[in-house]
Amino acid sequence: MEKGGSPEYTVVINGKPTGPYALDMLKTLSILPGTFVRKPGMDDYKEAQEFAELRELLGFTYTKTAPQYFASFDQRLLASVIDYFLMTIGYAVLVLISFAFISEKTERIAAIVIGLPLIPIAKFFYGSIAEAGIKQATLGKALLNIQVTDIKGNRISLEKSYGRNAAKILSVLPVFFGYLYSFLNRKQQCFHDLIADTLVVKDRLI
Repeated sequence: MEKGGSPEYTVVINGKPTGPYALDMLKTLSILPGTFVRKPGMDDYKEAQEFAELRELLGFTYTKTAPQYFASFDQRLLASVIDYFLMTIGYAVLVLISFAFISEKTERIAAIVIGLPLIPIAKFFYGSIAEAGIKQATLGKALLNIQVTDIKGNRISLEKSYGRNAAKILSVLPVFFGYLYSFLNRKQQCFHDLIADTLVVKDRLI
């Protein structure tokens, strides 16, 4: 966009959204690197330093700040329920397809039961790969706008993601205390997050 273009930047000043402003008008405002700015089409505000054109215009350098907004236990639980629900539907479809080749009732029951342990195994691999991927989230997490990051808010490696998901066994035992521990932790980390040095973060809210 040219500097004399149409107004499109909304800026939070003294806690209140103001504007919209054209790009060249932003020079007249007391915008700091951490000032919240929003453009049309964005779901949420971002810091001014996160916009390349604002860094160029105002002379900022981009310094990634540590996450400050963390996914709550109920958000994480709902994301997991969504993931398991979708995977169970996929499993049910496969079972129904297998019924085309299985006619005996006992064999059909066996086909249903035998494959059930594969669902959490599939969830382990899918979750590890998805959370280390570009979106840093499974489909359930993505629908709730939450992501898995390292302590500084960066994308985690596949190795760390596998380790994090494997450590969930320690969050489950005993009696899910490792998950409930998130209520006692300022960053709402479960045991497996503490072990892997990871966070589950959400979009900031204005």
